[in-house]
Amino acid sequence: MGGFFGVASKNDCLSDVFFGTDYHSHLGTRSGGVAAYDGEIGLQREIHNISNSPFRTKFEKIFTDMNGTSAIGCISDTDPQPLLIRSNLGNYAICIVGVINNKEELIDRFLSFSGGHFNAMTSSNINCTELVAALINQKSDFTEGLRFAQKSIVGTASILVLKDNGNIIAARDLYGRLPVIIGKREDGYAVTFESFACQKLGYEYERELGPGEIVEISPESVVQLSPPGKKKRICAFLWSYYGYPTSTYEGVNVEIMRNRNGAIMARADKDLECTKEIDYVGGVPDSGTAHAIGYSNSAHIPFARAFIKYTPTWARSFTPTVQSERNKIAKMKQVPVLDLIKDKNLLFVDDSIVRGTQLKETVEFLYGNGAKSVHMRSACPPIMFGCKYLNFSRSTSDMELIARRVIVELEGEEGLKYIDEYSDGSTERGKALRETICKKFNFSSLEFQTLEGIIEAIGIDECELCTYCWNGKE
Repeated sequence: MGGFFGVASKNDCLSDVFFGTDYHSHLGTRSGGVAAYDGEIGLQREIHNISNSPFRTKFEKIFTDMNGTSAIGCISDTDPQPLLIRSNLGNYAICIVGVINNKEELIDRFLSFSGGHFNAMTSSNINCTELVAALINQKSDFTEGLRFAQKSIVGTASILVLKDNGNIIAARDLYGRLPVIIGKREDGYAVTFESFACQKLGYEYERELGPGEIVEISPESVVQLSPPGKKKRICAFLWSYYGYPTSTYEGVNVEIMRNRNGAIMARADKDLECTKEIDYVGGVPDSGTAHAIGYSNSAHIPFARAFIKYTPTWARSFTPTVQSERNKIAKMKQVPVLDLIKDKNLLFVDDSIVRGTQLKETVEFLYGNGAKSVHMRSACPPIMFGCKYLNFSRSTSDMELIARRVIVELEGEEGLKYIDEYSDGSTERGKALRETICKKFNFSSLEFQTLEGIIEAIGIDECELCTYCWNGKE
């Protein structure tokens, strides 16, 4: 994943872009970058690896190294960016958020007719941001170039372009799977992924771009270059998992949705015998906590934090790409509150159950500290399909997903014909899925939020939501 933040202002905006970009650090831990435009200096850029230290520590010197009344910043979990491009359209800086699934096809197509080249990285990989720039540059102006890029990309790409006149062009991905939000202040405009980043810096909410919409932002105005499309598929997982609690997308706040989602799960559990013995409800921190509060309030079962994440040295939710390192760090983060665990019946709500590896270690940790029983709830339906639009789950194969693996264990490949039944906890297949996962992870009980429940919690029409990872529908 990743996120971006940009400002076009009448005044120096480096401070705003520094803090605005830093507010996207929960979306990636690989690299960060800032590009700025100054009337005398022109375009400037800095990129740093942020794998081992936060964005802010790597960019503290930006105020002495760069100047600009316009700037864009990016947190990336993929390729280093923004890039500076010199092309037939002029000089510009560019950053993207998303994933390009047909990258190799687009590269081969470009090289076959252009006679050009790309700067190759390790293993001959190509920076996707450079590829998007190459697509844009095939047309005679930015509007046509961005439209061409949007239509050529299989996957998702929201794009910021900082022109060499200081204006910023913002393009939301073709089907609006990710948010792009405009904020206004008396001295200019900001564009952001996370709405709260604008608000904290004094920009009032102006509007969200529609799917595929393209605008050009100057300190004085926001001019539409291309209207939005009619088809929207914003990622429903934004609210369940990776969106920040203080952000609002399409008019729906993340924290409020999660509270409502937990309450809906509690309503579904109200007649279950096992919930009558629960001493405390808790969240698998951090993104499961708000769901758990909603569950607790609705079920009238006390909320408690039976373990706390130690965050001074492991502050960010995204952790290393190597699974063994992620497991080790997850284990070291968890510090128990023994009085809330020993001899207690506990129910935890997690934002999702993807592979289940870390969750298994969490349950073992709880039993190791004296828990009497551990019940688990997932704040979203079973994940049956690896995301091909945003790549948030890091899955390289659908068989990494615990729900899929269990289906194949129970019925072989034939079982994948009945994914809808396995997702539904009221069917025999659905019950078998839950019972098998319980045995694997030593849960006392397990249930998933239903697709209908999470759509109700979001409060947006299902036809405008991307639910591909749960039901495979595009």
